[in-house]
Amino acid sequence: MRWLAIVGIGEDGIAGLGEAARQRIADARIVYGGARHLALAGALITGERRVWQSPLLNSINALLEQRDQAVCILASGDPFHYGIGATLSRHVAAAEIEVFPQPSSFSLAAARLGWPLQEVVTLSLHGRPLDLIRPHLHAGARILALTSDEAGPAMLAQLLDSAGFGPSRISVLEALGGSDERVRSTTASQFDLAEINPLNLCAIDAIPAPAARSIAFSAGRDDDLFEHDGQITKREIRALTLSALAPCCGEVLWDIGAGSGSVAIEWMLADPSLRAIAIEADGTRVARIGRNASAFGVPDLRIEHGSAPAALAGLGRPDAIFVGGGGTEPGLMDAAISALPQGGRLVANAVTTQMEAVLLDQYARHGGQLTRIAIDRAAPIGTMTGWRPAMPITQWRWTKP
Repeated sequence: MRWLAIVGIGEDGIAGLGEAARQRIADARIVYGGARHLALAGALITGERRVWQSPLLNSINALLEQRDQAVCILASGDPFHYGIGATLSRHVAAAEIEVFPQPSSFSLAAARLGWPLQEVVTLSLHGRPLDLIRPHLHAGARILALTSDEAGPAMLAQLLDSAGFGPSRISVLEALGGSDERVRSTTASQFDLAEINPLNLCAIDAIPAPAARSIAFSAGRDDDLFEHDGQITKREIRALTLSALAPCCGEVLWDIGAGSGSVAIEWMLADPSLRAIAIEADGTRVARIGRNASAFGVPDLRIEHGSAPAALAGLGRPDAIFVGGGGTEPGLMDAAISALPQGGRLVANAVTTQMEAVLLDQYARHGGQLTRIAIDRAAPIGTMTGWRPAMPITQWRWTKP
C-alpha cells in the first residue's frame, strides 16, 4: 500500500506540479515539509501541516506511526538527490512510497549554464564541511556545489583562493526556478557579491594559479602535500600499501599507528563510500592528522587518540587493517587479527628488525604474502649523481580465512 507520497516542489510552487502530484497533496491527511515548502504548496493543503522537527528523527518516528493515513512529504526538487528521500528510504520500503520528482537544483543549474551534467561534479556542502570540495579542485574541472546559506558562496570563494584556485570563475545561482532567480559571476579571488539569497548553488570553473594545490587521483600522493614529522609512509610504499589493502565500496579501514594519517587519508580518497579510523598515541600527531584530513578534503576521517591494542576496543569491525606503527606492542597483532571478519585484509609494514621479526612470526603462523620492498633515489654525490637506498620495507599481507 502506497500510503506515503513524496512530492518534489520547485521555487515556482504548485504551478510546476503535475495533476497527480497536486492531488496527492490535496488528499493528504498530514503534510510534512520545511516552512518554505509548506508555504509554496499552501493553496493545495487541506490536511494538517507539520514542519520538520530537529532532530529530524523525531519527525520520522512520528511519520512512521501514520501508516494508516494518507501522508505527503514536500521536498526540494528531486527528493532522492541529496534529499529527504534518501533518508526515508532507510525507514520505509519503496513499495509504500509514491514519488513525484521535480528537476533538481543541479539540473536547473546545468541548464542555465549549458553544462552537460554528466561531465560535472555535483556536490552538496549543505550542512557539511566545505573541505569536501578539495579533492575535486583540478584544472578544467566543473563543479556544482550546494551551500548552506547566504554566507556559503563567500566562504567557498575564500577556500578556493587559499587553495591556489583564485582565478576560478564562480557563479552563484539563486532561487532557481522561481521569480527571484538570479545568476551572477565573478572570480574566487575577487568575490564581492552581496545580498545573496540563502537558497543558492555555486558553479565553479576551476582555474589554478601556478602554486595551486591539486590532489591527484592516484594513490601515492607527494609526501610534501602532507604535514608530517618524518613519521609518514613514503609515497612509493604508500601506493603499494593501498594496492595491498585493496579498498572496496563501503569498507572501513583501521590505520593503527597512523603517524601523519597518510594511509587512512588516501584510503578515503579512493572512493566517497570509504571510511577510516586513524589510531594514534601521540597527541601532537593526532592534531596533525586532523589538519591533514581537512587539507585533503576528507574531514570525516575518525581519529582515535590512544595506544593499541587498548585503543581498539569499541571501534566496531573493520574490513581492512594497516599496521604502520606500534606493531611490536604485546598483543597488538593478535588483537588486529581477532578484530577482522572472514575475508578481512591485514597489511603491516616493517622498517626495524624488531618489527620484521614480528612479521616473520605472523607469516610462519598464518601464511599470507611476505614482500621485501627496496627503493633507491637519485641524489648528489659531490659534483655527480648516484643512487641512495632508502631503508627497505618488509610487508606482510594476509586475508583472514
